[in-house]
Amino acid sequence: MARILVVDDEIGIRELLSEILYDEGHTVELAENAAQARAARLRARPDLVLLDIWMPDTDGVSLLKEWGSQGLLDMPVIMMSGHATVDTAVEATRIGAVDFLEKPITLQKLLKTIAAGLARPVVTPALVAAARLPERSNTDQAPRLTTGPLPEAPEPVVEPNNSLLGSISLDQPLRDARDEFERIYFEYHLGRENHSMTRVSEKTGLERTHLYRKLKQLGIDSSRKKNTTA
Repeated sequence: MARILVVDDEIGIRELLSEILYDEGHTVELAENAAQARAARLRARPDLVLLDIWMPDTDGVSLLKEWGSQGLLDMPVIMMSGHATVDTAVEATRIGAVDFLEKPITLQKLLKTIAAGLARPVVTPALVAAARLPERSNTDQAPRLTTGPLPEAPEPVVEPNNSLLGSISLDQPLRDARDEFERIYFEYHLGRENHSMTRVSEKTGLERTHLYRKLKQLGIDSSRKKNTTA
């Protein structure tokens, strides 16, 4: 089970979400404003954050930007609001939120969105660096004399992704590296599923509406207009 941080200035929302998540077996920490959320994030990284957009001191989108600029946005964040526009939701997704929940939140929608968020891979500098290690080890090591046949190189688990991930620069802001990774991730699944949005939605754990919005934000054409060859 996961450790989930709930950030909302409404005590009723905090208590309701806390009760539901406890019943599901999760560990829950509550924060009523951005200051308490910052303190909770610094104490320990949660597995997932439910973050309200409209709060009295610092709004959720500003806190999301702050975490991203400080390299602290290494956990999935789901935004919540009863008044946000589509533009606000898209902006939060561009910054790094993995999804958006509109209040009032239904139990089924809440649990489904949390499950998808927890299953979603989070791109961190360490993850990107790990993807580049095979490339560096091949080029940096000096040749050695051997007395027997050279060992066969292991096959990559997902060859298309491994070759592309090495192109992500670590000298750029985290959110830009995340955008590059997500672009590679979604283009790979679109190609693998022959641009079937239903199957891509199932594979990535995103609802179709959010998936279309995400692809548009990343500048990815979701139509079946091309058949690439290896």
